[in-house]
Order: sequence, then C-alpha cells, then structure tokens
Amino acid sequence: MRRVVITGIGIYSCLGKNLEEVRQSLYMGKSGIGIDPARIEYGYRSPLTGILKRPYLKPLLDRRSRICLAEEGEYAYMATVEALQNAHIDLDYLNQNEVGILYGNDSSAKAVIDAHTLTLQTKDTTIQGSGPIFQSMNSTVTMNLSTIFRLKGINMTISAACASGSHSIGLGMTLIRHGLQDLIICGGAQETNYLSMGSFDGISAFSTRIDEPTRASRPFDKNRDGLVPSGGAATVILEEYEHAVKRGATILGEVAGYGFSSNGANISQASDSGSLIAMERALIDAQITAAEVDYINAHATSTQQGDAHEAVALNKLFAPHKTPISSTKSMTGHECWMAGASEIVYSNLMMLSSFIAPNINFEQPDDCAVNLNIVPHTLEKNIDVVLSNSFGFGGTNSALVIKKIKK
Repeated sequence: MRRVVITGIGIYSCLGKNLEEVRQSLYMGKSGIGIDPARIEYGYRSPLTGILKRPYLKPLLDRRSRICLAEEGEYAYMATVEALQNAHIDLDYLNQNEVGILYGNDSSAKAVIDAHTLTLQTKDTTIQGSGPIFQSMNSTVTMNLSTIFRLKGINMTISAACASGSHSIGLGMTLIRHGLQDLIICGGAQETNYLSMGSFDGISAFSTRIDEPTRASRPFDKNRDGLVPSGGAATVILEEYEHAVKRGATILGEVAGYGFSSNGANISQASDSGSLIAMERALIDAQITAAEVDYINAHATSTQQGDAHEAVALNKLFAPHKTPISSTKSMTGHECWMAGASEIVYSNLMMLSSFIAPNINFEQPDDCAVNLNIVPHTLEKNIDVVLSNSFGFGGTNSALVIKKIKK
C-alpha cells in the first residue's frame, strides 16, 4: 500500500489569514466570531458569523481570473498559494508535472443571486457577462484553480455538505494510494456573505447569543443554543511518500486512515450509529486502535442534536481511554463545506507545535458528554495521532486519521 503524506498546508479563516496567525489564535483560544451588520439589515434572526475580509487580489491575478472567482474561490486561491509555498512547489513544477485537485464546495449562492438581480433590473441577460457562469457553479473552485495553476491531473469538486472538505482529503488519499496520482491539491471552501446563509437562519439553526458573540459557539456545552456560520478556505497538499522524499519535500504528517458512512435516515438529523461507523472504519484503515488516538477534533457544531449524537458515538469508542477532545468550531463557528479541510489544517498545526487547542465556552457538559475528556483550556501535549470528524446534511459522514510521520 502506497503511503500518503501531507507536504503543504494553507489557510484563510476567521482565525487568521495565514498559518502563523491561525496557529496563534488556536493556541490562545481566540474566537473569530462577530456580528455582521448586513445580516441585521437583511432580516436575520441571528447576525453572528465568522468575521474575515475578502482578499485584495488585483496585484496577484489578472482581471479575467478575478472576474471568474466567486468569494469562496478567492479564499481558496489564497489558501492554495500558501499551501504550495509551504510545500515548495512553484508554477514551473506545476507546469512540468501532473498535479490534481479535489476541493470541497457545496454552494455558490451570491453569484447566482447577483446575476439574477441584475437581469431583473435590466431585463437583459447579456449584461451579466461570462463571470457569473464560472462563479455560480458548484465546481467554481476547482475549475478556477485548475486553470490558474495549470493543473493537469484529477479535477473534481466534492459536494457533500459539511463533510465536503474531509471527503476531498479522503478521496485524494485513496487515489494516491492506488497509484492513480502522485500529488493532489485538496481542500474545502465556504462563502461568508449574508446571502449564503439566510435559509439556515430561517430554520432557527443559529445561536441567538447576540450580546456575547465570542461566547455563542459552545460545542458540547449544556447551554448551547445553535451553531454560528463561518467560512474561508483551507488547502492540504497530499503526496505519495516516496515521491515526496525524492522531491526533497518537508513531510508535515501522514494521512493514515479514511472512514465514511451514510445514515440513510432523516435528511437533517445526525446519527450516532453513522458517526460511529465512519470513525471505526478510519481506525481500521489506519491500522490502529481507539487507545492509540492522542486527540480528537470533533465535528461538534454547537447544535443540540448534532453534538449529542456525536457524543454518544465518541463515548462508545473513546470514553474508557479519556482521549482529549475539542471542537475548534467553538472558536471558528461552523465553516461548513470548508470545515473538514480546515480542521485537518488546525489539527496538523497542533501536532507540529505539540498543543491541543481548547473547546472554549465549555462550562457545563451536556448530559451525553459528561464522560468525555473535553479540553476547555489549551493543553501542552505531544500528539502523534489525530482523529478528525466531519458530518453533514443528508447523513454523509467522514472521519480522517492523521499521524506524525514515521519513516
């Protein structure tokens, strides 16, 4: 079996615009959540969101490339530039070698709405131009990045709700393992504009703890009242081990296991059995036991049902071992399509710097979580093995195991 390693990571999130800013925020337990005035004006019941600025791309990309990028594509471009630099891969290398891309994205709302509004106002579809076509498709990130970076390998968007980013990494690992590719750019992206999340707000999915934004996301806490939406992008460079060694790459970790399942039940409800199957498969794939896991980055989004179901599944596997658990969504909010990829980046940063980021705002454990070792404050700890969970609407579940590299 060919081994798959991580040789580059990049991030653009509400915790920071680059790896060092994000690492510091994770270590300090710093929340990136705030209030978006546009959501108040639009009619949201909750204006809470992860706060991040769109990047200024004019010095970096030509006009045509900028026109084709949707908001989440801009974030993905920034994360990918950093990941490629981190992996010491330049444009000459991309031109001369076959490199693929698998990126998680499950919507591009603003581009569709803006184009529709413009046509309503002018009664003329031609005024839209071609930009909205490439911005509005679900595959907007992969079609744009594959063009910008001249990629010649696998080129596909993974749409799997809030597990999209995680599945992209799991599928990338699978392709490399089986010799179909040697190097793949993987990741996940999520737009943050107010137009993208109105329907979620309409079903009362969001926290209304508006008077204290940084305390609103409370995974596993008994007094949680809903998630906080967020976004950005995260990129993970996956590479076959021998290929990376030959290239002289710095190896940041190994993707050792991938597990998945589908709940086959309610379209919007989580499942402890589905979560458990994905985790067990990831452990089996990585050829490890639950006792060998040093840290779990939980999916926990701060919803009543979702956190409870995951806690039940975690109890069955990890409560006896007192495995340290935290949800970085306590600081970032729920980064949706991006989350499964960003949480691999967050976990990799913790692994490299030997600490566990806290599950902030954890004051009183939910009844289902009382036996879990939830980490409420930054914990200095050597981490060799991480399990990262991602679950999504439609019952899609993904779990990944990453390890410190052992030659």
